[in-house]
Amino acid sequence: MNTHKIAVIAGDGIGPEVIAEGIRVLDEAARLDGGFRFEFTHFPWGCEYYRETGRMMAENGIETLSAFDAIFLGAVGAPGVPDHISLWDLLLVIRKSFDQYINLRPVKLLRGAPCPLKGVEIRDVDMTFVRENTEGEYAGSGSWLFKGKENEVVIQDGVFSRKGCERVIRYAYELAKAQGKTLTSISKANALNYSMVFWDQIFEEVGREYPEVKTYSYLVDAASMFMIKDPARFEIVVTSNLFGDILTDLGAAIAGGMGLAAGANLNPERKFPSMFEPIHGSAPDIVGMKKSNPLATVWSASQMLDFFGHEDWGKILIECIEEVLVEKKVLTPDLGGNANTTEVADEIIRKMREYKR
Repeated sequence: MNTHKIAVIAGDGIGPEVIAEGIRVLDEAARLDGGFRFEFTHFPWGCEYYRETGRMMAENGIETLSAFDAIFLGAVGAPGVPDHISLWDLLLVIRKSFDQYINLRPVKLLRGAPCPLKGVEIRDVDMTFVRENTEGEYAGSGSWLFKGKENEVVIQDGVFSRKGCERVIRYAYELAKAQGKTLTSISKANALNYSMVFWDQIFEEVGREYPEVKTYSYLVDAASMFMIKDPARFEIVVTSNLFGDILTDLGAAIAGGMGLAAGANLNPERKFPSMFEPIHGSAPDIVGMKKSNPLATVWSASQMLDFFGHEDWGKILIECIEEVLVEKKVLTPDLGGNANTTEVADEIIRKMREYKR
C-alpha cells in the first residue's frame, strides 16, 4: 500500500479547526479506497510558536519538512504579530526553499455556490490561475535607506528571471494544451517598463512552441474589470506573483467567497514537497466558535489527491462539495447556514461513503 507522508502545519486562528476536518476527509478517502494511506505528522509552528520562541518555525524546519511528500497548511497570521513576519518567516520561506514555483488556484463557480454577479451562469466562471510563486514582486529584494530620517527612502525590487518566467509560462501553456482551453497572460507592461515588458516577451516566445493554444493578453486593470463583467473569457490564466495573489481573491469573491478558496503550491518536478492550503486566512474574529467553513480545506485536500495521482477521489470531493452546496442543509454561516465546522465535514464524509457504494 502506498503511504503519503504529510507534514501538517495547522497554524493560527481557524487553521487548526479546518485542517482537522481536512485530515478526516483525506483519511476517509484512503480508507474507502484501500489502495493508499496517509501518515500525518503535526508541527506547532505559527504565531503562537513565534510568541514563545521568536521564530515562526523551528530553526531546522526546512530540513525537517524536506522528508515529507507534501505539506498541509491551515492558516497563518494573528493579532500582535506583524503580517510581514508571519508571512515571510513561514509561508514564503517554505515556498521559496522548496521551489514551489507554481501556485495553482481554481476560480470555479460550483453548483449551488453563491455568486454576486447578475446574469452569470455556472459555466461562465471556470478559471484556473497559474501564479508565479517564488520571485517577481515577492522576491524580498530592496533597501531601506536613512530609516527614521527626513530623507528616508524605501526601494522594493521586483525580480523577474528568464528561468522563473519561462517555467511558469510553459507550465500554463502545457495545462491549456492538455485541457484544450485558452490561455490568458495578465501583466502591466504599459507602466512597468522592464519587468512586465520582459514577461510579455517571454509569453510570446514560449507561445511559438504552442501554436494550437489560443492566447490573450490583458493589462491587470482591464483583467480585473473583465473578471467582473465577462468572466467567461478567462479559462487558464498565467500571471505574476502579486497580480495572481490579488486577482485570485477577486476570483474567490465571485465564486462563492473565501470559504471556498483553495490553493496548491507545487514543485512540479517533485524534487521537494508541495504544499496545499485553504487561502482564506486565520479569521481571528471567529476562532473557537466552530463557524469556520471547512470546504476550502476540503477543496485543497482534493488538489492534494490529484497531485498524488488519485484524481478519482479528487473529483469525488468536488462533487461532494457541490452536493452540500446545492442541498443547502448543512452549511456554515458564511454561506447562509447554521451548521458548525465539524457538521459540514461530517456531511462531506457521509456523501463520500455514498459514492463508494
